[in-house]
Amino acid sequence: MEDAQPEAQEETASGDRLEGVHPSALGVDSDATEQPADPGFDFDAHRRKAVDQYETERESFEECAQAVRSVLKTVLEVERIETLSIEARAKEIESFGKKAITPAEDDPGQPKYADPLSEITDLAGVRVITFLLAAVEKVNGLIEREFEVVEKSTKSGLFEEGQKLGYQSVHYLVKFSPARCALPEYARFEGRTTEIQVRTILQHGWAEIEHDIQYKAISTIPDSIRRRFMSLAGLVEIADREFQAISDEDERMRKDARRLVGLGKLDEVEITADSLKAYLDSKYGSDRRMSAWSYSWVTRMLKRLGFENFGEVDTAVSQYNDDQVSRVLWGSRQGQLSRFENVLVAALGEEFFIRFRPGHPDFYRGMLEKLRAANVHVGTYQPRP
Repeated sequence: MEDAQPEAQEETASGDRLEGVHPSALGVDSDATEQPADPGFDFDAHRRKAVDQYETERESFEECAQAVRSVLKTVLEVERIETLSIEARAKEIESFGKKAITPAEDDPGQPKYADPLSEITDLAGVRVITFLLAAVEKVNGLIEREFEVVEKSTKSGLFEEGQKLGYQSVHYLVKFSPARCALPEYARFEGRTTEIQVRTILQHGWAEIEHDIQYKAISTIPDSIRRRFMSLAGLVEIADREFQAISDEDERMRKDARRLVGLGKLDEVEITADSLKAYLDSKYGSDRRMSAWSYSWVTRMLKRLGFENFGEVDTAVSQYNDDQVSRVLWGSRQGQLSRFENVLVAALGEEFFIRFRPGHPDFYRGMLEKLRAANVHVGTYQPRP
């Protein structure tokens, strides 16, 4: 075995071609070789053929993607799942051509896709971008309910050795179900695969930035940049979870505030736009004409006046008949928030101007004069300083 190595070296020096090295690089006349150099696989011809085929079919892939988007948009609206956007597209021709000549991992001298038109699975694509992680799960459930799932994969936001810079995202390969393909408008898409991506806004932002990053494989990234990307990937994941946690906490507090209002435990109800609506709906009756912005404006007013909870608010206004005050001031019954504001002016009197400092104090003082003239008591209630 020890003698075999020198013999191999002599054979190499005698002119046998090294793999991947032209004979002339070894000082050997190329005409002296017995066999001509193997030209290898013609990737350029492979690309041209694939692109020619795809150009004739691209429109049908576009129509398929739009059909999938239409189904998703409809069911998301029915289920009242809020999304940022639902995008659909057929793969661009140039992008398809580049993907068609991707070398095989086990044999770089051969293409990964022998038949690109049938083997590349993202020619028709749909992307759903949600605001929060919980919506991703809801969208996933609808996809699995409405389509025949060929494959489902979840890309991690963390790095894996030898792979590209990643982002967290759920990818589906789907087909229209046999029941849907039985309908005339979907029949032509039978057997056709569409890729659906589901991401949050933050995951989408990462993916978009990734396209501009020069370093793709882990082995090519400088250590300092790699460490920063790993830190950023963790921050994006944490931010997604925190936004979801904040949303969950907000919903819990809204439900709890409504429950406490219903139980009459007003001292425990913090003043927010949502709890104000719950309080006024309970006290003065619901008014669907009121906008969310209007409740937010009155909430800010209550806080500037010094109120901290609805126990204090209720103490201030409970002795007043909102309908009577409204008719004294306006001659008719006004909307819910107008009646409430009028009662607050009556309850606080001059203190209302000192604390709130309205833009038209004479207008509000005119209201007080009308109330006094009608023998409606003008109070002096003072919320906390």
